[in-house]
Amino acid sequence: MTRLVLVGPPGAGKGTQAGTLSAKLGVPHISTGDLFRAHIGDGTELGRSVQAYLDEGQLVPDEVTNEMVRERLAEQDTKGGFILDGFPRNIPQAEVLAKILAESGHKLDAVVQFQIDEDVVVARLLGRGRKDDNEEVIRHRQHVYRSETEPLLNFYRDIVVTVDAVGEVDEVTNRVLNALDK
Repeated sequence: MTRLVLVGPPGAGKGTQAGTLSAKLGVPHISTGDLFRAHIGDGTELGRSVQAYLDEGQLVPDEVTNEMVRERLAEQDTKGGFILDGFPRNIPQAEVLAKILAESGHKLDAVVQFQIDEDVVVARLLGRGRKDDNEEVIRHRQHVYRSETEPLLNFYRDIVVTVDAVGEVDEVTNRVLNALDK
């Protein structure tokens, strides 16, 4: 059983690693961004709610995100495990996730923390050349991560596995798999 949460600052490579680990471990990669896009694309009630917040430039509230994750974790392909990327973002979401898992008699196996220096992330993200990626925006996202998401590391301290996120994709994947084996 592999029930993992990936945590790390924006640009640490969580999405890339989630996709690779999903294939290697044979469990679905569940990204909140993908869930938002799927619900919006399908025109669901949750999708319309997400779109309204995004149109106003607001963060999607925890209740909406929690409900999407609850629905997704109830699907058959998650019975053998999953990799969550982008959820939980804060302690209240982590508490909801624990409740969702407990309802089906499960708990998380590990929280993988991708550790990377902020200057490395800034250089990596600036190198992507996206219009909305300038240094000020990137550093602000790093600050938001540190203030909102980093406290999860203490919440999950008994199951955190820290991995150096600098290196080639395969190197980092192997570090994660080796750390999970220990």
